[in-house]
Amino acid sequence: MGIYRMYTGDDGQSYIESLEPDDPKLESLKKVSGCSLQITQAGEFSDFHPAPQRRWLTILTGQIDIQLADGSIHSFGAEDLRLWEDLTGKGHRTRFPVPTVTVSMPVVD
Repeated sequence: MGIYRMYTGDDGQSYIESLEPDDPKLESLKKVSGCSLQITQAGEFSDFHPAPQRRWLTILTGQIDIQLADGSIHSFGAEDLRLWEDLTGKGHRTRFPVPTVTVSMPVVD
């Protein structure tokens, strides 16, 4: 299992960093305001967009591919936990290569 944070850098581009379970950044992010289940079909794609809100996202089954502006593609699967914080700037692309079930949990500010 990995914990990853996607955020907007000073240049307006999205970046992904890996976090350790004891990272101090995680301390204030433990409360969420609920959760929603999303079922996505294989082949669904979204062009560059920022995240709609700060949220945790985890995959129950399937895979999501995130493409950043530099062209790099980061693939995530079951048991990966991602914090979406790239709320401004160019954002990222998303692609679902296989049917995927995710759980989204908005972070309480």
